[in-house]
Amino acid sequence: MLGNALIAFAGFVALCLAMEKHFADLLGRRPRPGQLRLLRSAGWLLLMLSAVLSVHLRGWAHGLVEWTAVLMAAATLWVFGLPYQPRLLLGLAAASGVLGPALAVFAG
Repeated sequence: MLGNALIAFAGFVALCLAMEKHFADLLGRRPRPGQLRLLRSAGWLLLMLSAVLSVHLRGWAHGLVEWTAVLMAAATLWVFGLPYQPRLLLGLAAASGVLGPALAVFAG
């Protein structure tokens, strides 16, 4: 479940960075033309991967409930942490992009 949560968190971060304002605020520069589209696609793919992993590991009934809880936790962490520790959250997002799939592979 931890790997799944990290993947969902990375998905929300990618979707947040896919907005031009957040990209400029967090990274200190303007995005190149294809970066926003790439971040948006990556964000949705990570969230879908999170859903597939939940359903695969727990079944449809429990998997969808777990996925909803993971989404709420990831979004809450991002939304409430962003105003106070944006650089820390970006580091956590980078780590979750690497550790999430690794933990998901070892859990299954």
